Amino acid sequence: MKPAAAMKAEKIDLQFPGQRDVLDIVDSLRSQGISQYVDLPQIVVCGDQSSGKSSVLEAISGMAFPTQDALCTRFATELVLRRSPSDKAQSVNVSIIAGSERSQKERDDLTAFSPDTEELNMGNIIEEAKNLMGLKGTNKVFCTDILRVEISSTNQPHLTLVDLPGLFLSGNKEQTIEDSKLVESLVLSYMEQPRSIILAVVSAKSEFALQQVTQRARERDPHGKRTLGLITKPDTLDEGSESERAYYELSQNKDVHFHLGWHVLRNRDFSTRDVSLAERDAIETTFFSKGIWASLSPMQLGVDALRKRLSQVLHNQILTHLPRVLLDIRSEVAGAKTALEKLGAARATPGEQRRYLLHVSNTFTALIKASVEGDYSNRLFFGDSSTGTGNRRRFRAQIQNTLTEFSKTMRARGHSTTIVESAEDALEDTTPKAVHRAKFLEGVSDIIRINRGRELPGTFNPLIVGELFSAQCQPWSEISKSYISQIFDSVRIVLLEAIEHVADADTASRLAAEILNPATATLEAGISDKLTELLRPHIEGHPITYNHYLTENLQKAQIARHKARIREALEGFFFSPSGQDLESVVPAQIISAITKATEPNMDNYASMAATETMEAYYKVALKNYVDDVSVLAVENCLVQRLPEIISTNAICDLDDEDVCRLAGESPETSAERVRLAEKIRVLEEGLERLKRLNRNQPICAT
Repeated sequence: MKPAAAMKAEKIDLQFPGQRDVLDIVDSLRSQGISQYVDLPQIVVCGDQSSGKSSVLEAISGMAFPTQDALCTRFATELVLRRSPSDKAQSVNVSIIAGSERSQKERDDLTAFSPDTEELNMGNIIEEAKNLMGLKGTNKVFCTDILRVEISSTNQPHLTLVDLPGLFLSGNKEQTIEDSKLVESLVLSYMEQPRSIILAVVSAKSEFALQQVTQRARERDPHGKRTLGLITKPDTLDEGSESERAYYELSQNKDVHFHLGWHVLRNRDFSTRDVSLAERDAIETTFFSKGIWASLSPMQLGVDALRKRLSQVLHNQILTHLPRVLLDIRSEVAGAKTALEKLGAARATPGEQRRYLLHVSNTFTALIKASVEGDYSNRLFFGDSSTGTGNRRRFRAQIQNTLTEFSKTMRARGHSTTIVESAEDALEDTTPKAVHRAKFLEGVSDIIRINRGRELPGTFNPLIVGELFSAQCQPWSEISKSYISQIFDSVRIVLLEAIEHVADADTASRLAAEILNPATATLEAGISDKLTELLRPHIEGHPITYNHYLTENLQKAQIARHKARIREALEGFFFSPSGQDLESVVPAQIISAITKATEPNMDNYASMAATETMEAYYKVALKNYVDDVSVLAVENCLVQRLPEIISTNAICDLDDEDVCRLAGESPETSAERVRLAEKIRVLEEGLERLKRLNRNQPICAT
């Protein structure tokens, strides 16, 4: 094959205003590695092996690509074409963009790749690149590195293409089924990027249904909005055959519909493999001037129209997605700056390490204090309240909600027994179990008899109330511990996420293990002791309160009991079968009926009084206990102490050995700082260029 310098193409007349500036900026960003962080608009050339992709690239660029049918492309190749002024000679630059998984040394070695481009033998260049990427003499068949070929000449279009390895199903001695899966994974990773235009190359030499590329394109682009179909080798179809008709209808967008439509290109065949590029184009023009293909639009036929079409498509894609790309870059910059801030300045000496820990302490304390006080204005940490992360980091809200549920649960299930007035409502299989009042009073009478002292008949030993109350509040301990456990779950989450937010991963892990976890365990033990202290007077002591609600509750209970008995007596007097005629009733009879409504049984009366006193006291004690747990235990013993967990005083008291162990920097951390700084530099430079482009171009927002 003749060298590329000997190949000449017709001059492309149509170029779009500002198109080169647009493509140059995006390509510059890609060459600096921004595509590792943000998806950039691009055209990816996809097809099955032997679909003619290499011939397509050769026709577009004028540069010879290896075309053997066996596997040759084992990585993505980025082809950057630019038109240069007429007085400039053709220039070629070949480089490698290292994959994100490469170490720094590997990156340096790949970046230093500078092959001889005098004769521009792509076969030799690809072999050199394979060797440097580690694809020769090893089990590694494919990699994520990108071979970048930049060509600038007077006959080039303004266009950038990414050529991907060809898809295949069956293996042979050079490629296995496992290799097939790796190729598919690489190709699909490019296809599924929402800003990539898919150039799906289909060979007319093979059955359409047997080629994977359109199926894969439709899976990744279901509506066909960003796919352009390209039919190659139409000259291999028998004129007038059903196969020719099928591919013709495909080119008309009648079979597989793509929003960008289809294009047809005639490739070199074996007999014309050595002709010049101009001769190749002339043969193609003659072929499309007759037969079934002559009825298609000229914009769908031939390499010249394809160059213009691809340039227009890429240009539009860039301008359409530019606003979103800007947003993504800003987001990546913010994330990288946050990560770099967490790493802090380089810290090789004890002094630098201590300063870093002091910075972490101050930032951590401020975050925890804000979370405790309900000040969620730090959006970087607290985020959106509708998300799980934002929700669990709002610690004051978590505490308020948990204690509100604690209060509800204590009112609903804090008592051992629910005393009901109707025998039908007495169900012992409920929680708390329901007991009819009459039956409950029988048990109280037994307790009164067993605990008689010097009290008069009809009264009760005051200690009885304490015994009844102690039995009634038995669930308090279990319920309290359950909700305290929930609160500490929230504590651990917010502390860990706060320290991970302000410190690098290694330091955060060490601080969590050596300071946060022990401090949390100490707080948990302290609040457990406080719960025991708060429960003891209720479980072991005798009732004490000076709250007037006790007498109010007791009087209300007694009045309700008297009213119920009086109503029952009067209903029996007036509405019984032997009830009195209203006209014959005298006041003395009514008074007599009411008098009978009193409780003559002194033991029953004492049991009712003791029970009502216990119930009245329980209501007062429950409110006090819930408040005590919330204020004296949770607030005083836990919440107010959280901001002090990593105090500056504690950092200052650490010796140099402890400081080094906590904040010492690993080689990986140093490398990460360099990587983040470089990422920020690249992204910010790219952002400035794109912002200028955004101001100067009409943008079609998506």
